[in-house]
Amino acid sequence: MNTPETPTPSSTARPASTRSPVRRIATAVILGALVVVSLWICAFSFITSLLIGSGVIVVIVAADTVSEVASMILDALAAVILFVLAAIAALFAAIFDIFG
Repeated sequence: MNTPETPTPSSTARPASTRSPVRRIATAVILGALVVVSLWICAFSFITSLLIGSGVIVVIVAADTVSEVASMILDALAAVILFVLAAIAALFAAIFDIFG
């Protein structure tokens, strides 16, 4: 009789396209940019905000390479951020299509 095949950890893993380093670095840069903008608007000068924002990016990328939990959190944030950017692009495409 044929027994059902048990899934191996490699077969249940997420595809490589959702775990690319470029996607994680882009997410870290976007989060760093948000930190820079929010600090610049609220409290600090632009140079101070850039220094703090670059530190945030370094910490996020370092945590991503060291910890699997941080990697999963960064992947989830990447999915959300890229979804929001895709929705904004679709909105602009619809607006330009109407007036196009």
